[in-house]
Amino acid sequence: MSRIYLETLINADIQCVFDWARNIDLHQESTSRTHEKAIAGRTSGCIEENETVTWKAKHLGVYQTLTTKIISMDKPSQFTDEMQKGAFKSMRHQHIFKMLEGKTLMIDIFEFESPLGIVGKLFNRIFLKNYLRNFLLERNRLIKNTAESTTTVINKKIVI
Repeated sequence: MSRIYLETLINADIQCVFDWARNIDLHQESTSRTHEKAIAGRTSGCIEENETVTWKAKHLGVYQTLTTKIISMDKPSQFTDEMQKGAFKSMRHQHIFKMLEGKTLMIDIFEFESPLGIVGKLFNRIFLKNYLRNFLLERNRLIKNTAESTTTVINKKIVI
C-alpha cells in the first residue's frame, strides 16, 4: 500500500478550514484541470458522515468514476473518506485538523493500492504516487487560499 502524508498550515479558524476541506464545490474548483465533477450522492455543499459522492474525472486521458463515503467524522478535528467503487484496489483518505498557535494545521494521510499486483506497484512507484501528491497539493493550496481570504474578509467586517 502506498501512503502520502501532507501538512498544510493555514492562517484561519479550524471550523472554517474543516468546512472548506469537505466542500464539494471547492473540490470541483480545485480539480478543474481534470474536469472532475460530482455526479451522484452529495453533489454540492459540505459532505457529512455516512454520505457518498461519486466523481467523474479525466485522469491519464481516460474518464473514470470514483465513489467515496465519509466513514467517520468528528467535527472539526477529522473526517475520513474511503473508496466504495473505483479504479483503485483500495483508497482511504484521512483529513485531520489541529489548532496550532492560532492557526490550523491540516494533515492529509492518503493511502491507496492499485490493482494489477506487481505491475500496479511499479506504476505507483514510477508515476502514480507523485501524480496524486501533486493533485492533493493543488487542492490544499485552494483550501488554504480560500480559508485565509474568507478569514480576512470576516476580520475586516468585524473591524468596520
